[in-house]
Amino acid sequence: MRKGSHTTTRLTCHIVWVTKYRYHVLKGDIQKRCRELVIQACDVEEVEILKGVVSKDHVHIHIEYPPRISISQLVKRIKGRSSRLLQQEYPTLRQRYWGRYFWATGYGAWSTGNITDEMVQAYLEHHRSKEDDDDSDFILE
Repeated sequence: MRKGSHTTTRLTCHIVWVTKYRYHVLKGDIQKRCRELVIQACDVEEVEILKGVVSKDHVHIHIEYPPRISISQLVKRIKGRSSRLLQQEYPTLRQRYWGRYFWATGYGAWSTGNITDEMVQAYLEHHRSKEDDDDSDFILE
């Protein structure tokens, strides 16, 4: 939970991205270094990693992030920095990925949370004015 002077937020998301061509290159030292780079990038952006996995050809992270950050900008920064540094530090990657693109284009992102759509609907219905059923509430449907 994040608290500001006038706000309280808990924005969570599950993000997945893959290596270009799904090559199984995230092994050993490269896998460990990739993990470090993802953690560093998230720390800089004040993003908390709730859970994460670096597999041999993809990365999964479940994060809590501040409202000032867009997911697309966050993924762009993580992928860009990790791609550049991994290819600088491991010349074998530069040979395999001759176009300087280590990660495949795109990513998957799914919002997560501790409430369901049904809970939101019930909350909105509960807060709809019961006494004044003369359409005093402006219902968005």
